[in-house]
Amino acid sequence: MEKPIVIMNFTNVYKEEAFARHSPDFAWIDCTHLSGTDCYCDAEGAAAIRRLIAAYPPEGIHFIDSGDYHYLTKFWTDKITEPFSLIVFDHHPDMQPPLFEEMLSCGSWVKDVIDTNPFLRKVLLIGASEQLVAAVPEEYREKVHFYGEKAVRHEDFWHAFASEHIAEPVYISVDKDVLNPQSAATNWDQGSLDLSELEQLLGVILRQEEVIGMDICGECAATLDIFEEGREAELDSLANQQLLALFRGYCKKFVSLRSN
Repeated sequence: MEKPIVIMNFTNVYKEEAFARHSPDFAWIDCTHLSGTDCYCDAEGAAAIRRLIAAYPPEGIHFIDSGDYHYLTKFWTDKITEPFSLIVFDHHPDMQPPLFEEMLSCGSWVKDVIDTNPFLRKVLLIGASEQLVAAVPEEYREKVHFYGEKAVRHEDFWHAFASEHIAEPVYISVDKDVLNPQSAATNWDQGSLDLSELEQLLGVILRQEEVIGMDICGECAATLDIFEEGREAELDSLANQQLLALFRGYCKKFVSLRSN
């Protein structure tokens, strides 16, 4: 059975993207009414999100809106109850200490997954700014393997990446801010990968690993410029469509977890 494709709609941005408008097989989850979820997620917001996604498995593909909601990856991976590794494509490590201890944030969620998920074995973080990686606390470097933005440009990286030993199934999370502005439009500063390079890297993972599921974020928030909004929506829709096609091509390799 084909794994579900879920769209978590916080900002209505997907309604402007053609790839989502014309796909009746998508499961839309309306999150527009939620409070306490923008960039930071408080306890009430977290409880509401868990209720909304309770019926959906971690397997499959999840579109999770802008990078302000990248912390949703934690809620999806909390559903995994057997050993797994997490592969994250992001221009930011998302491992900074939270400003508010009681809140999950888009800038701290990777650290939170490491700290709280007993089934997580390894994190591969790909495409982050070297300057931001340097600020990651030393105690996390044993569990996290960093492949910085500059490293991706060198041939040695591709050999190291292809030979990375992962003994368990993986969950993949993609923030499109890892891409250059010609490949995607986001509301955060962006990296320098182009879409074809990202697809090549994902292809390596999809060919050689067992994949549980994946999510994609990095949509661009609305602006006051209707013409710019249209251009951004078209650019992001094309990127999402190509990533979706790539993932669907490998969907038969997706693993089914014992708990599901």
